[in-house]
Amino acid sequence: MASPFSAVVFDPVGATLSADEKAFFRDVNPFGFILFARHCETPEMVVRLINELKALSGRDRLPVLIDQEGGRVARLKPPHWPKYPAAGTFAALYQRDKAKAVRAVILNARLIAHDLYALGITVDCAPLADIPVAGAHDVIGDRAFGHEPQQVITLARAQADGLMDGGIVPVLKHIPGHGRATADSHHELPVVRESLEVLRATDFMPFKGLADLPMGMTAHVIYTAIDSERMATISPSAIQLIRNEIGFKNLLLSDALDMKSMADIPPDERSRAALAAGCDIALHCNAPLAEKQEIARGVTALEGKALARAQAAMSSVGKPKPFDAEEARAELKGLYDA
Repeated sequence: MASPFSAVVFDPVGATLSADEKAFFRDVNPFGFILFARHCETPEMVVRLINELKALSGRDRLPVLIDQEGGRVARLKPPHWPKYPAAGTFAALYQRDKAKAVRAVILNARLIAHDLYALGITVDCAPLADIPVAGAHDVIGDRAFGHEPQQVITLARAQADGLMDGGIVPVLKHIPGHGRATADSHHELPVVRESLEVLRATDFMPFKGLADLPMGMTAHVIYTAIDSERMATISPSAIQLIRNEIGFKNLLLSDALDMKSMADIPPDERSRAALAAGCDIALHCNAPLAEKQEIARGVTALEGKALARAQAAMSSVGKPKPFDAEEARAELKGLYDA
């Protein structure tokens, strides 16, 4: 049976839906939506918008994504939401006390999940498992959980566990690894020329260790050892490596198709190429409605194995486990101060 959903995630232009947007989203019926800071000025604004999207889609368990890593990547900000530390803070704590670092990551992620769940957000684009190297662009930087694969696996796993305990689906990113890139793919196309042997021993390792997570996101990076012409997001060879060698079999999203690293590719060809390469879902955001309409022309129905993965991902978590946020904040503070 064909899915009524399209294999795409879009963002609303603003905090309320225009008549044209409503008509477009009703016609396309995206798998889900992603929110940004402009949608999140107050809790009331977020709840109202999500309820509008739910009503439009007819789904209560609607995939509503957000980037809420902590540090500089946080769409929910003070004064309405706490400022959470970057992953690098936990990486530093890990060097002093591994057990405290793991507990701190779990508590921190559980608190983030508590914020998200209260708003109706169901998916957090975290954990990030990229390993930055010397000389790389700082687009990853302190967003990383460390420079050693096992440390990254341990802390990223703790973040995923904390999110899932709080009823939030985690997204593993950026597969097969953005840490070696010397450019920010938001602005230009990075090219990594390292050998497969080195990539296998470093960059790929965290993703192999976390391959069971329910959702993942690709990297807009060319790895010349895999495909010298196409970034991983639109490379069948790279997606095959992600699926087979790294072993990620679950729901795979493209990174955002509006990034300037894809500027030379027409919008409809971006979505068509990402899905043809093996991504399950095309992610597109921060662009006017006219560009979304072009993206939609390259999108197919969500069906077959991709639909099964999507359903499994959204059912991978239940309601939040019992939790006292104030106790968690106090314990987290104690872990830092000890």
